Amino acid sequence: MEQIVAIGRRKAAVARVFLTHGSGKITINKKDYTDYVSVSHLRDEVTRPLRMTEQEGKFDIKVNVNGGGVMGQAEAIRLGICRALVKLDPEFKPTFKAEKLMTRDSRVVERKKPGFRKARKKEQYSKR
Repeated sequence: MEQIVAIGRRKAAVARVFLTHGSGKITINKKDYTDYVSVSHLRDEVTRPLRMTEQEGKFDIKVNVNGGGVMGQAEAIRLGICRALVKLDPEFKPTFKAEKLMTRDSRVVERKKPGFRKARKKEQYSKR
């Protein structure tokens, strides 16, 4: 195995994941993932696919991620890691599907419409 490449997306975030055999080092945008993802439950979310399949410490993961916020980026990375692991071993797919990790969450921010303050919020009605 040389290198497995997969893409994960969520909201406006796009993550390119590069999976190689190694010691278990996870690098996001040239930083250690613990430094890049400061929130602990999101760090757990990033490593969740590895824990579920008992692959922690077996692969070096390099991630390039841009766009979106912290939550969207973490979920995009998670989807990218899941897709890369399925490319490596298709037997992991039912495990991820059962936890709903293989589907891309397609919800995005609704656009602002003309005459509205936000997507659906109107100006306050004045009777007089």
